[in-house]
Amino acid sequence: MTELVVDFITSLDGYASAEGWPGWWGLQGPEYLAWLAESPEGSYKVLMGANTYRLMYSFTKEGEPGTDVLGGMSKIVFSNTLTEPLEWESSTLVAGDAVEAVRTMRDTGDRSMRTIGSLTLCRSLIKAGVVDRFRVVMFPVITGATGRERIYDGYPDVALDMVDSRTFDGRIQLVEYVPTVLDGPPVAS
Repeated sequence: MTELVVDFITSLDGYASAEGWPGWWGLQGPEYLAWLAESPEGSYKVLMGANTYRLMYSFTKEGEPGTDVLGGMSKIVFSNTLTEPLEWESSTLVAGDAVEAVRTMRDTGDRSMRTIGSLTLCRSLIKAGVVDRFRVVMFPVITGATGRERIYDGYPDVALDMVDSRTFDGRIQLVEYVPTVLDGPPVAS
């Protein structure tokens, strides 16, 4: 069986982006960019929805730092609105039920997978209980006034067991967890 990693880049208050702020909130530093260049899980298939596909493809065309490694990676794009052929190299379009497709790839595939962005897709995968690792890179900003795309709205209750943590450039936090979807709040003992 392969592994599925949900991967988010967020502000401290849990937003995926913010109006008027540059990518990575303009705070990417040399340690973080070097880690990206090492391409953690570089052999993994990258899963994304149509909106993230369009955004990330535009970032690579604009030369956004740290996005060049995505070009050659194998990408699976879940969409019922996009059509073949996709412009971005190494991209495969999958229509229909994304959770069932991912479950099949996870159970019978030969390559592990990771998400990039794609809030709706990730929420569905978490709810379905098919996520093996949950990674969040938090940038030291609060975007309460300008934040867009709250990441955790609509999530079930999820217990997180930490398996790794790291600090980049003295300010950017990476945390990794094994998630367990809960039926509700834990019972006090």
